[in-house]
Amino acid sequence: MDLVYSYSAFFIAYLIGSVSFAVIVSKLMGLGDPRTYGSKNPGATNVLRSGSKLAAVLTLLLDALKGYLPTALVQYYAFELGFEDTTIAFVGVAAFIGHLFPVFFRFQGGKGVATAAGVLLAFEPILGGVTIVCWIIVAAIFRYASLASLIAAAFAPFFTLMFFDRPSVALAVSVMSLMLIWRHWRNILKLVEGKESRIGEKAPEPETDPNKPRRRRRRVKRLHDEAAPGLDSRSSRSKGL
Repeated sequence: MDLVYSYSAFFIAYLIGSVSFAVIVSKLMGLGDPRTYGSKNPGATNVLRSGSKLAAVLTLLLDALKGYLPTALVQYYAFELGFEDTTIAFVGVAAFIGHLFPVFFRFQGGKGVATAAGVLLAFEPILGGVTIVCWIIVAAIFRYASLASLIAAAFAPFFTLMFFDRPSVALAVSVMSLMLIWRHWRNILKLVEGKESRIGEKAPEPETDPNKPRRRRRRVKRLHDEAAPGLDSRSSRSKGL
């Protein structure tokens, strides 16, 4: 029966993680779908490129909450449900995977930074706090959210091993860190090429061809010139009459 409870917890955590708040918040606030501009990533950083700080903050908090809530609840009721540390650890991973591959949004999810932070806070508040501080320091210095996420993800497993004697949690954190780094592979290439967007930069406007209006005017003029001889001949016949 304990195994049934464990699998049920994994499934429910995955479903909770599959709720894409970036898309939902943007739609409710009348903003564009974050999957259609900027990095096309349904996450708080890309929502910020829409120009709405409120939408970005709401997305950040809700994405973190969907990682924190299932993990914290399972940890709180672990004794009553007979859950071991391994189940608690991988309920957090299930919520994280739900964000990356959401069943409600055709498995096209975000990169999982906020959700992973929520999971870490549920595991151990100090672990989550230290990792978030690491992210903030790197982001404040370099102004790249992706770089801050990569460095925080790289250090999170070491923080876990240094400060906490929970091998299952350390394994879960390592799995999330590796997946988070993998999800940032395009950002890594952009960082190397110097093309990565900084925090707060708005999504670029769609490029317009400056010659398009001119070409349209030329086309109208050409059509007018082609029709002009016919008009002149009809005018001459009417004068003859």
